[in-house]
Amino acid sequence: MRPEEVLAVARAGQQKGCREALFVLGERPEVRYPEARRWLTERGCDSTVDYLFQMCQLVLRETSLYPHTNAGILTRSELTALQQVNASLGLMLESTSLRLSEPGGPHAVAPSKHPRVRVNALRLAGELGIPFTTGILVGIGETLEERIEALNLIRDLHQRYGHIQEVIIQNFQAKPGTAMAAAAGPSFAEMLETIALARLILGRQMNIQAPPNLSATDRRYLEYLGAGLNDWGGISPITIDYVNPEAPWPHLQELTNRTAERGFKLRARFPVYPEYIYEKGHLIPSELRGRLRKEADSEGYIPFDLSPRAESPSERTELWRIN
Repeated sequence: MRPEEVLAVARAGQQKGCREALFVLGERPEVRYPEARRWLTERGCDSTVDYLFQMCQLVLRETSLYPHTNAGILTRSELTALQQVNASLGLMLESTSLRLSEPGGPHAVAPSKHPRVRVNALRLAGELGIPFTTGILVGIGETLEERIEALNLIRDLHQRYGHIQEVIIQNFQAKPGTAMAAAAGPSFAEMLETIALARLILGRQMNIQAPPNLSATDRRYLEYLGAGLNDWGGISPITIDYVNPEAPWPHLQELTNRTAERGFKLRARFPVYPEYIYEKGHLIPSELRGRLRKEADSEGYIPFDLSPRAESPSERTELWRIN
């Protein structure tokens, strides 16, 4: 997207009350595609990450949104640069199973998804003190024991560095035209089991998320609440879920009401969690930290009323948290 297009989407989100600009992109398209390299060169950029840095700056300067970026495997210098213009960064661990990277496995031709590479990326983010989002992908051929192994590894990294702000438990969704188009994905019982295991392994203080739109057809996602989930993640009133475009977001008013029926209250948050705005504020660059603290309420949330009777909650915010 050109700068004016990025800014147009961000401003549309701002008008709806959104506070996060989510940047999700493939790794280094300029290496594989000459047209991508030319496009970047025409804009005076050496790499996609250079351009991404400029767009994060633009959004911060021109809107009230805070960038959160998931750009795959990044170098230390790239992470250090993006850290200055992002409230938080992210990278899914997906799995620690070496089997999945063997010939015939789902990650066999995806070297950047090898567990060793992903674990090193999470460790590097910890060394740099970046508030970080990660998670596992359920239903790609891993065993229950391998899911537990991945969750244990995430726990150990967080105990060492204190930087993992949330863990996403995401159910695999088969895509037409891909090698795993016929894969069934996990059962709902497996998702409930994995969320419960994540809560037990990661502890009471960890934020655990599962996307409601990937289980939204029969509202069964509400059962995640009883398994230990405390965050619905990002729900945009502006854009589709570009990672899973076939899965529409649940209606925000309905989600608000249904969540309240289960005894929970939705609260709007920034792309960095409240505890990182105050107790762990040293992990956020001073300029961003000052801006966040000025805009947050005393608990670190966005000061909106998201009760079922609140006026037009779909126009209030992009990020939701159960508290």
